[in-house]
Amino acid sequence: MDATPFLGVVLYIIGGLSGASFYLPFKGVKKWAWESYWLIYCIAALLVVPWALALAAARSQAAAVPLGSIPQANKRTIYKYIHPDGVKSCQLVMGFTELAEGCVWNTMPPHTHERRMEVYMYFDFPDTARVFHLMGKADQTRHIVVAPRQVVISPSWSIHSGVGTQAYSFCWAMGGENQTFDDMDGISIADIR
Repeated sequence: MDATPFLGVVLYIIGGLSGASFYLPFKGVKKWAWESYWLIYCIAALLVVPWALALAAARSQAAAVPLGSIPQANKRTIYKYIHPDGVKSCQLVMGFTELAEGCVWNTMPPHTHERRMEVYMYFDFPDTARVFHLMGKADQTRHIVVAPRQVVISPSWSIHSGVGTQAYSFCWAMGGENQTFDDMDGISIADIR
């Protein structure tokens, strides 16, 4: 990657302005403990905003993988952002999935990842809709009813799949020793209980 000093200066100025603007609402939070507003600052300014801006800016550069079909109600596009062939990380793979209109299933048939766990945050559906996230061992599945912007943590031994009352999107992140996206142990639908 070529060095671009001008871009670095611009990003530094934007960061300074963003950091300085954090102090604007302090007048309204005088009764809060200082730990509370610094915690909110850390979460918002250091985690949420940079990721949101990076994802919005880099969407055209994400590795798009179309999967599924309309007849199986699982047509979707997986956008990989952090992965071995793109933005690299030592143990993280991250992206998001958009289901096509009229499709409600993701990851069916389900699978497990023996050497990594996965986290999901469901979004892009109304507050009146729900997603049923399936998890557990294949012969002992359970479900979690998920509202928009809620998170599910799926351990490596658990299947993961979901079905919604309408189309939805979800952000996913996988952490573990193995970053190979397609390294998964499929579960036959006939084995699910």
